[in-house]
Amino acid sequence: MVEKRATVTCPECARTEAFGKLGRARSFIETHRSETGHDATWELHRLAAGVERAGDDAGVCGRAECTATKSPLYLGDDASDRD
Repeated sequence: MVEKRATVTCPECARTEAFGKLGRARSFIETHRSETGHDATWELHRLAAGVERAGDDAGVCGRAECTATKSPLYLGDDASDRD
């Protein structure tokens, strides 16, 4: 049995598909969007530990209280000035 890494859901047509590879899930989303015009979403079930830690350190949720300011990935409060 293939480990489920992502589940794609389309709320407009109540379709749900599970995928063992993220590339296949991403491809399904794009194909579904081009064929139906629907915006399917995905839920990722497992990422490598380093990816999860990097996301936590960088505060990717967008809330200041989630950001590890001592992390080398921290961009600071003026991160928008760096673009």
